[in-house]
Amino acid sequence: MNNAFFTFIKPVLAFVDDGRFFRRPFSWLYLVLAILNLILPIYILVTSIDNNVFDMSGGAIVTFFLVWLVLVFTCWLGFQLWWDRSSIVSRVTKSDEDYIATPVFSHFIQTAGEWLGLFYALVGFAFALFATIIIGDNATILSMRMDLGFLDAGIENIILKPVYGFLLVVVFRVIAEIFRALTAIANNTKRGEKHVKV
Repeated sequence: MNNAFFTFIKPVLAFVDDGRFFRRPFSWLYLVLAILNLILPIYILVTSIDNNVFDMSGGAIVTFFLVWLVLVFTCWLGFQLWWDRSSIVSRVTKSDEDYIATPVFSHFIQTAGEWLGLFYALVGFAFALFATIIIGDNATILSMRMDLGFLDAGIENIILKPVYGFLLVVVFRVIAEIFRALTAIANNTKRGEKHVKV
């Protein structure tokens, strides 16, 4: 049973078992998400133009441009976040560990939460601030034309959007750390059992 006909799948199985099967695609996914962050402001601009944002009042157009500039800055930060973490995710697990998929997935959850919290806090705060000051009741129409319906104006949103962003980061981080802690316990238990058997 040691001939090539029965064993040619072994390199594939080794690729899966040592964690590269999980780490490399997630690393590529991070790079794709980083690039999408660079494309997102262009998409929002094109969508807003298609939705006739420039047919709105002068105040709405000024608000749009101010929010869009904050969006560009936020997406640049998001690009850096995903790009930096793409190299870290490839080192999350070691090849000798038994549980290797969960830490990789928990790292993705953590990074996604950081990105979502960053986006919600900065863009949500900027929209709430500028829209409240400049256009007031027309904020909902502008957010729909920007295809960002979760944005809204009002003093409460100026205060709450950064808080929601912070809470998103915390909640996603806690979930990720729970996964990592359970995996660490499981790996350490496995190692302990191997030492006892020896």
